[in-house]
Amino acid sequence: RGGAVYRCVRSRGSRFSLSMAVRRNGVVLLTALIFLPFFWFMLSSRPAPEDADLEQRLTELRERLRFAELQNQARSKELQALREEIKAALTEQQQNSQDNVAGKTGKQLSEETKRKLHSLVGGGDLQLPSIYNYMPHLRDKPDALQPALHLGQGRTGVSFVLGIPTIKREKESYLMQSLASILDGLSDEEKDDCVIVLFIGETEQDYVNKIADMVKESYKAPIESGLLEIISPPAGFYPDLDTLKETFGDPRERVKWRTKQNLDFSFLMMYCQPKGQFYVQLEDDVIAKPGYISTMKNFALQQKTEEWMILEFSQLGFIGKLFKSSDLSLVVEFFLMFHKDKPIDWLLDHIFFVKACHPEKDNKHCDRMKSALRVRFKPSLFQHIGTFSSLKGKIQKLKDKDFGKQPLHRAHTNPPADVSTTLEVYQKYTLTKCYLGENFFWGLTPTKGDTIVFSFHNPIVIEKYKFSSGNTEHPGDKLINTTVDVLPDNHEQKEGGILQDNKEDNTKTGMIRLSDGFIQIGQFNAAGVAEGEPDRSIGRVRQLRLRCLSDGKAWVILSEIHIKPGGTR
Repeated sequence: RGGAVYRCVRSRGSRFSLSMAVRRNGVVLLTALIFLPFFWFMLSSRPAPEDADLEQRLTELRERLRFAELQNQARSKELQALREEIKAALTEQQQNSQDNVAGKTGKQLSEETKRKLHSLVGGGDLQLPSIYNYMPHLRDKPDALQPALHLGQGRTGVSFVLGIPTIKREKESYLMQSLASILDGLSDEEKDDCVIVLFIGETEQDYVNKIADMVKESYKAPIESGLLEIISPPAGFYPDLDTLKETFGDPRERVKWRTKQNLDFSFLMMYCQPKGQFYVQLEDDVIAKPGYISTMKNFALQQKTEEWMILEFSQLGFIGKLFKSSDLSLVVEFFLMFHKDKPIDWLLDHIFFVKACHPEKDNKHCDRMKSALRVRFKPSLFQHIGTFSSLKGKIQKLKDKDFGKQPLHRAHTNPPADVSTTLEVYQKYTLTKCYLGENFFWGLTPTKGDTIVFSFHNPIVIEKYKFSSGNTEHPGDKLINTTVDVLPDNHEQKEGGILQDNKEDNTKTGMIRLSDGFIQIGQFNAAGVAEGEPDRSIGRVRQLRLRCLSDGKAWVILSEIHIKPGGTR
């Protein structure tokens, strides 16, 4: 009996152990079924470096496809405009036919020609709105949508188009300093993949030509390469601004100024739209951080969705605003629709309100929805440097706090030399410290004949040179009407064949032999910058000299000195 009880207990224990084992295995299996997919998802969702690169390439390809679609849309708009012109011609021809019936004379079209023209126009009665609906004065001015002035190579197919509008300012102009900063901030690779369009928003031809010539003289190479273009609008593009209605308590001059600004920006955007994938709106009184193009491109391609409409690289005004070129049609049409009603920054905000905000929600909800369309990048890549606005009498000392502090000098390693100047030095800002890259040089107002001289310890061949005057805190303290001269090592030997004594014989090289043995090889431009590559025939030089040809109007800052020696010649 005891054995039977033992066997019974053992049998029940075995069944209990088996049951527990089954339960344990079931729990393990259930746990695996629950967590394995989660672990697999976590592992698979972690992007490999090559996947990130592929994703960025795909994003870039999508933008290129969008750009191709944009160009197709542009051709469609041109065809639509052509159809409108043909329809107008047909209407005029029909009127001529009626005049002929009344005994008048008029040019007749054959029935075959009329049939072909009608087939091009189409038989529909509905037409899409066009620029002529918002600016009806353009109907009688067929050339009003073409630039009155165009300098450049018409480069297209780039990643970035930078638009810079400029108009006549009552006092100080910051255009040349802005162009210098924007161009200097580009690498050679970036220069090949962008185009800068300078829009001179004036119709007074003498002034337009003056600005264009000044820019062309300073930036001949960027214009010839296609990097820089200069355009101006025809007078017929603008309506009669004297008939505008005064709104929001603004005086008439301000209403005219803001309306013209809306039209200026629209003209510039329309011109730039088919040139590249992205459009960046700048102003003529800004400076840029080096490498800004690469930073903007990476930020644009890293956006997780394509919902954004504008990427902001400055918190001020209309500076550093990046658009997809495919969105510019909507933006321009909105600006033109309300160009007489509100300032351009208000209109831009209204676009976001219309696209994102729910009329029954509060402002917080609206701001949250707009933030998906308007994405801010920090720190800012562009800084406002102007003090005097393009609006007469307006002073605006606006600074972007997110830009950070910009270096006031740029350091380089220069060949050993003794430096001297006839300028009176201000405090600790000596020429020696500037030459060594430790600080900028600051001197009092120069007079005609003042010099800055670099005497090399050993004669050198100069491969290239660059001198930049002024800085971000004192942009007006720059050298003007100042030459760059060099003293060749063999200057006493006239038979050396470097230059003839006659100045008129040296127009091809741009060099002039001076009576003291120096050779003039360059000059500071309107931006306060002098740079170049001396002719190889000069050979080794003992000295390099900056020479003021006239009295200055302000103190002088040298923020960059770069003398790069080359090989033996």
